[in-house]
Amino acid sequence: MNLLDELRTHRLLAIVRGPDPAAALTAVLTLAESGVALVEVSLTSADALGIIRGARAALGPDYGLGAGTVLSADDARAAADAGAGFLVTPALAPSLAEAGRLGLPVLAGALTPTEVVQASSGGATAVKLFPASLGGPDYLGALRDPFPGTAFVPVGGVDADGARRYLDRGAVAVGVGSPLLGDAVRGGDPAALRERAAAFLAAVGQ
Repeated sequence: MNLLDELRTHRLLAIVRGPDPAAALTAVLTLAESGVALVEVSLTSADALGIIRGARAALGPDYGLGAGTVLSADDARAAADAGAGFLVTPALAPSLAEAGRLGLPVLAGALTPTEVVQASSGGATAVKLFPASLGGPDYLGALRDPFPGTAFVPVGGVDADGARRYLDRGAVAVGVGSPLLGDAVRGGDPAALRERAAAFLAAVGQ
């Protein structure tokens, strides 16, 4: 998949992380049904690889399904084998180089200008600005001045109102976890998740 094109088009990456594999899989499928085109399943989730396999089987080969919190080369290979179409890291990690060897696009975590340079030179498709809440939209705007060609995706503490502000300051997309997922990853009401998904899609202009 062309991850950068997908991020620019859809502008929202949902982050699924939770202790209940069945509920997490239901959440992924509910997000897809609600029109969310990009979903990351964190490898810190219980049976994360099983969730990815189940979601890929249900959603088909073309859906924008990735693995998150991918740190090691082993993590990267396992996620690819499970069906992840892209990888997401919380920081600069060995998984970045392994993603290149696997031919998978990667959204690499970075916070400082030095890390942004290292992520980009390491082959990152886009930079996950994390945790974005430390600096907020103004910090993203400051980073955009020296790095106008870098695709930034703020993650961490992004709510529906903040999503619009980050996009206005030049983000190509935003990544959202608990403000979107709520209690769905613990068996909460899928209808409430659909409502939150609609609110976030409206916030990013979808």
